Amino acid sequence: MKIYGLMFISLCMLIGNSFGQFLGRLLGIPGNVGGVGFAMLLLLFSVNYLQKRDMFTDEAKAGISFWSDMYIPIVIAMTAIQNVVAAVNAGLVPLIGGLSTVLIAFALLSVSNKIALKARNHGGPRADTGRQAVDL
Repeated sequence: MKIYGLMFISLCMLIGNSFGQFLGRLLGIPGNVGGVGFAMLLLLFSVNYLQKRDMFTDEAKAGISFWSDMYIPIVIAMTAIQNVVAAVNAGLVPLIGGLSTVLIAFALLSVSNKIALKARNHGGPRADTGRQAVDL
């Protein structure tokens, strides 16, 4: 039943946001610091823990799967919009930081691709493409 998933996700969100508010006050920041992230981590770890011990019914699994499919993309989109608005309003430093992070990620992706290709060409683990060699 979908209501089980909604209850479980709501509980994780309540605990995560409470912890984010507490962390914000502890750091002297007037706001929530990572509450949604903490809620997602709590959801992932608790679902994994309960599934390993067979404490979920099939209905609860289906409900959590349904609501997580609905919940996570919406929260990520809302968080991304807030981050972009805050970065644009704060000036150039956050924009430069964000762009440099993206460029570094692209560079590391390129490097990791080259390492994987070298490993594949020099006898490393190879993926079977399903093609057979044809002699002409």
